[in-house]
Amino acid sequence: MDKNTIIGLVLIMGLLIGYSVWMRPSKEEIEAKQRKQDSLALIQKEIQNDTSLNTKLTEETQTITPQNENIQQNTTYENLQSQYGAFVSAAQEPENNDPILIENDLYKLSIGRKGGRIEAVELKNVFTYNQKPVVLFDQNSPQNQFGFTFFSNYLELNTNNFYFVPVAVEAGKKYKVSGKDSLCFAMRLYPNTSDSIIDTTRYIEYAYTVKGNDYLTGVKLRFRGMDTYLNQTQRELSIRWITQLKQQEKSYKNEKIATTIYYSDIEDVENLQESDTKGDSVAYQAGLKWLSFKQHFFTSTIIADKEFSNANMVVNINPDDNELSGKLKTLKADFTFPLTNLSNEEIGFRFYFGPNKYNILKKYKIELENQIQLGGSLISWINKFAVIPIFGFFERFNWNYGIIILILTIILKMVLLPLAYTSYKSTAKMRVVKPEIEEINKRFPKQEDAMKKQQAVMSMYKQVGIKPMAGCLPMLLQMPILIALFRFFPSAYELRQQPFLWADDLSTYDSILDFSFKIPFYGDHVSLFTLLMTAATLIYTIINNKMMSTGGNEQQMKMMKWMMYLMPIMFLGIFNNYSSGLSYYYFLVNIITFAQMGIFRFAINEKKLRDKMMTAKAKPIKKSKWQQRMEDMMKAQQAAQRGNYPPAKKKR
Repeated sequence: MDKNTIIGLVLIMGLLIGYSVWMRPSKEEIEAKQRKQDSLALIQKEIQNDTSLNTKLTEETQTITPQNENIQQNTTYENLQSQYGAFVSAAQEPENNDPILIENDLYKLSIGRKGGRIEAVELKNVFTYNQKPVVLFDQNSPQNQFGFTFFSNYLELNTNNFYFVPVAVEAGKKYKVSGKDSLCFAMRLYPNTSDSIIDTTRYIEYAYTVKGNDYLTGVKLRFRGMDTYLNQTQRELSIRWITQLKQQEKSYKNEKIATTIYYSDIEDVENLQESDTKGDSVAYQAGLKWLSFKQHFFTSTIIADKEFSNANMVVNINPDDNELSGKLKTLKADFTFPLTNLSNEEIGFRFYFGPNKYNILKKYKIELENQIQLGGSLISWINKFAVIPIFGFFERFNWNYGIIILILTIILKMVLLPLAYTSYKSTAKMRVVKPEIEEINKRFPKQEDAMKKQQAVMSMYKQVGIKPMAGCLPMLLQMPILIALFRFFPSAYELRQQPFLWADDLSTYDSILDFSFKIPFYGDHVSLFTLLMTAATLIYTIINNKMMSTGGNEQQMKMMKWMMYLMPIMFLGIFNNYSSGLSYYYFLVNIITFAQMGIFRFAINEKKLRDKMMTAKAKPIKKSKWQQRMEDMMKAQQAAQRGNYPPAKKKR
């Protein structure tokens, strides 16, 4: 391995370090994020009337029996009235407080009477690492909330304290919708008149629309005739959404790191810090289109029909959020809508409850897919336009993903074949001129002659037709693909719970042996795919070092060899807890590279290659202007080192 090869490897390592530094937010961005403060910005809202649903709900209203109609005017009631005012009846639990259960082709919803909100979401035919149903949030957790504060007769009230009346559905019953059908229903909050009679002509309601084969749930928050009961000074509505997320995946640490809040104003998608030890918060003072409570492979997203005025978002890690409890993080968001007309106000939004699968999120055309880690703007196009389409094409045949990864690897290696051939041929050229390199080393043994030696080597390379960077450039061009797949495989929903050979889930680590303790920098298990990848990488390193030995500086060679052997050992610790699909891919890359090297070695006759290069060496080579300038510069530097400065040229 000569100096030019070492420079090439250093460039590659510099590219990796530079990429990681470039992707990290700047100090100014971090400080700006911390300085963001709450502010309110009223925006124009478009009133959208769902005539068919309004008609149906109006008809249903005529049959509603006022809940708690036999309330006795006792001391308890008077206390409640002083606390809840015109909504005292709605504050008392009804006889039938069972939730409404809605099921479509993709998920099951539980709509609770208290708060009129979605209490729980269970995805169908999707299971956790321990084969339990995937529940995005659970009504049994006191941490889970969704509601808003309003003011009535100067009392501060919250929807989470009141029981809503179901309209077009019945409490405790199950409803199913599939295909292109849809189900429309509402949960209404009625006030009381001054003589304690429920006023069914005025209400606050959540009007829900559930489609048969769609992850989106439509919601209209409506105020009808509420100017009589609500304070007219209220000009905004702040909704609070809190969810405590629980473990769904095998690797608790990786899932906890990935769990955070994403948000978008359509032009940009941002997120709070991803960490397994630290929380984060932000006060976003501009309009937002959507915000997501994102886990590793699933997300719960609220999407505004127009925009939220602003949002305060917090990610908390509590003391009992650990692997034993199965709790990841608690996510909280407060977002604001403007109120302009309490007598006839409507605020529209939708919920997305589903997987973080690129093709599913992309079809909604609001940048939801940018929640998936694909490698940043510089290299994400590799995953978007190559890797994901290949996955999507072959998964239609119901092939095992281990086979699909093999096909993907072969396709990528075929695309990169010309670069690999160029790199190998450049290495072969360097190898066959080893005698000439050794001769130059003998002519310039002293350290102070290093510049002369380098000049002689470059001159010899020019004569025989060697371009030193020709071997390094193909390696540099392959780095974006390696980085892109390093980001994609752990985030690919396609690999989730996909078995292959001994691995039961290609999206996380495979384990053939579990320990009762943790080894520092390694973990508490043995990943066989990682062992195979490490072994293949070491073998490739040994073979490559032998092939690239060109008689260079022995001290440099020893140091580079140690570095090359150390990297696979480092990978062993890093990849042991990473996606087994990624380790399997890198293992395949090494195996196919071995095969390519064998083919190239057979195709390139090094004896004939040397004869051709020596023939070219005998021919006179005209120096380019650039080469002449470089030689003049080197001569000037050598003269300066000797203290022999050339005379200055006279001006004409």
